[in-house]
Parts: sequence; structure tokens; C-alpha cells
Amino acid sequence: MNMIAKTEPEDGLAMAARIRKGELTPGEALDEAYAKVEKVNPQINALAENLYEQAADELRRKAPTGPFAGVPILIKDLFTPVAGAKMTNGSLLGKDVVVPFDAEIVTRIRKAGFTIFGTTASPEFGTSYTTESRLFGASRNPWSTDHIAGGSSGAAAAMVAARVLPVAHGNDGGGSLRVPASACGVFGLKPSRGLTPMGPAIGEGWAGMSTGHVISLSVRDSAAALDQLAGADLGAPYAAPSYDGSFLQAATGPVRKGLRIGLVTHLSPWTSHGDCVEAVTRTAKLCAELGHHVEEVVLPVDALEFYDTVFTIIGSQTRSLLDMMGRMAGHPMDEQALEPRHRVILREKGNVRGADYSAAVDYMHAFGRRMAALMTQFDLILTPTMAQPPARIGTLTVSDDQSLGDLIETFHGFSPFTALFNATGQPAMSVPLHWNSQGLPIGSHFAAAFGGEPLLYAFAAELERAAPWAGRVPPVSAL
Repeated sequence: MNMIAKTEPEDGLAMAARIRKGELTPGEALDEAYAKVEKVNPQINALAENLYEQAADELRRKAPTGPFAGVPILIKDLFTPVAGAKMTNGSLLGKDVVVPFDAEIVTRIRKAGFTIFGTTASPEFGTSYTTESRLFGASRNPWSTDHIAGGSSGAAAAMVAARVLPVAHGNDGGGSLRVPASACGVFGLKPSRGLTPMGPAIGEGWAGMSTGHVISLSVRDSAAALDQLAGADLGAPYAAPSYDGSFLQAATGPVRKGLRIGLVTHLSPWTSHGDCVEAVTRTAKLCAELGHHVEEVVLPVDALEFYDTVFTIIGSQTRSLLDMMGRMAGHPMDEQALEPRHRVILREKGNVRGADYSAAVDYMHAFGRRMAALMTQFDLILTPTMAQPPARIGTLTVSDDQSLGDLIETFHGFSPFTALFNATGQPAMSVPLHWNSQGLPIGSHFAAAFGGEPLLYAFAAELERAAPWAGRVPPVSAL
């Protein structure tokens, strides 16, 4: 059973404040975080690489500065280079790859004052809603280790949920921040397309569907982190409009009453589980009690057509990735070393024509226009984060003899909502407001119009005050 903590766990900004006051040194914070990793990681299997010695050496050489000075953090091992660390991308094909430079988002994480002391596991190439791989094994949910932590940032979410860290880095190409946040009972926000940097090695991920940010326990940590991470990097192919204010200030300020919220409980042809419908219905009731207007709405999308088109983009870019890896290695990649789902994706979508790829991108842009029109009628769209509660370990799998349609049914029947907002580029978040009778978290998902992060943070903070979650602690915990 989960428990209610006698005192709410410390978030990142509170830890940084203690460090500034001299009540805790950055070295002590690092040692405490690593001791917590050693306590819970044998049960949740979330750590990919231990960088403790490098972190301790950096602290000896230079005192960190910034709003999160001295707060320990882990970086997700997925297309996010950390100088001197492995970047396996969750694949046996990359198990020995060491990158000599930092991604720009890592550079900004360091400038914010965070102490990077390791990486978290990812499923191969981030294409799964469960963090299970042949390379790392299964990352497990601290609320029930028989269940998944979500994917592809599930290991990051598990570390935050288990109170090892207040904040962990992740990225999101189809729900990979929000699905794990939902599964693990923590907060996750995906920023607008182009708001956080992808470089220097990548221009865009999956035709602009992928972006990076953090998973956190508190809303304000997420907002304060985005203040540090937002903004185009050098040579970015495009950028979201800059926000002149502070996301943290938005999260600590009031939200206007009478927001128009469109409610979606199901996405045809899939039916949401009763637990997820109950969660989102309760959330809609809470929104109404807070003075907002909720009405049901139908999203302007054919889900099966949408996901087939998504995999045209993913399949093409997976083939491009393998070709690039082959050129760097000097020989073709052994596709038998891949997870079966990638052989399925490559078989059906890895050799599409350039015209088909272009048409897929055009489809996503057209869908974004339709959603933008819908957002003139609503301030927020509310859905379940996932259509099903967290699944048991080993159930979200695809074999070589299955089809792409089977893969879509397995993964997007489980989580049909989140990827829609990667395609449109809209910001979206999962807020932990409900636990089912099994004690498993069920997140509620909100999306705003493009550039609507300030509204999301203000609204999330209102929900956090009305139904606080930080005091709920899972059975597997470092506390």
C-alpha cells in the first residue's frame, strides 16, 4: 500500500534554497542522491550509467551556480549526449557508443546548477510506452514493481516517484514524458514544438514531434526548469515564439476563472478503461468546482489513419538512423540485434518513398491546423493520459510475426491521446490526480494552444493546491 508522508518531500527549488543557506553542500546533496539510488535501484532498475565520480570531481573543481545550484539530476539515455558518457539509446547496437560533447539541453541543465551524476534507461530508440529493453531489462513502477513505469522516460519518472530525485530529464516524441508521469504519479509537461533545444547533433526529432524537458514532483520545479531550458539553440531549423515572462511566475500566480475545457474520454476505435474514465471524470468535476466550464468535445482526427501516418515518419527516420550508424561504424548495422518492434516498423515503413514521407509531414501539419481551429473554442483539452492503467511488465510487446497494425493496437490502444499533441506541436501535461483501487496512479492530460505553457503551469498549480499529490509516497521509496 502507498502511504501519506508526514511531511511533503522536498522539491528541487527547496533543496537549492537549503544549499544557498549553507544547510546542505552540493557534495552532500550528491552523496544523499546516490545513496538513494543504491537503496531503490535494485527494485526499480532505472539507472543506466553511474557518473558519480565525474560529478564529484566537477563539484570539487567548480561550485555550481543558478536556480538549481547543487541539485542532483539524471539525464535520459536517449539522443541526449552527455560528454564522456555512453549514449546507447536503449539499443544493443549502441551499447559501446561514448559521446565527447554535451547536447545543448545538457549544457543548459548544467548552467541551471544541476549536478549530473548518471543516466536513466530508455527503451530502444524511445519507441515504446514501457521502459523495457534487451540492453537494460525492465524499469519498474515504484507503486507496484510488477507494473511498468511507462515509456520512454519511465526510468526517469520512477526515480522521481521513488523520491530519489525531485527532477529528472526526459524527452517526448509521442508521450514519453507524460505517459511515465501518469504511470508513476508525478508531473510531466511536454513543451511546444521548438521551445527547447535539440542540437547540436539533431535538427528535429521525428519531423518535429520530439522535444525535451523534465519530469518533476512539483509544478514549480518544472516551470523553473523550463525558464532555464527554453529558447532556440544555434542553427535550430525553427523555434517556438519566445515568452517574455517567467514560467515560474506563471506557476505561482493566479489562473483566470471560467476557462473553457473540452473533455474527451475515448478516442475511437479504442475504449478507455473504466479506471481512466473515472479519473478524468473526477478531474472534470474538480475543474468545475474550481470555476471552469467543461463540455464534451470530439477531436478532429481519424486515429488509425493518424498512427499509420506517424509510423511513416518514424519508419523513415529509423532507417535513416541505422544508415548513419552504419556509416559511422564502417559496416551495415545488424538488424537482428534490434528489438522485434523495430524490425516490424522497418519492414512496413522503413523504405517508403520520399513523396510518402513528405505527404506524412503535410498530414501532420494539416492536423495541426484543425486542432488550432478547435483551440479557438477551448482554452484546454482534457483527456486521460493513458486509456489503460499501468500494464504489467512484459505485456506491451510485439513479435516479428506481427504487423504494424498489431503494433499500433498494442501501444496506441494503450495510450492513444498523447501523441496527437506531439504532431500538432501543442504543449501538454499529465497531472497526477487519481489512484485506482490497486493503488496505481492514473494521470489526467491537459493540452493548450501552441505557446500555452504559462496557462498550463498556472492551471496545474491550481490543481496542485486543490488536490496535492507530493505527500503520496509509493511502497518503493528512498524516504
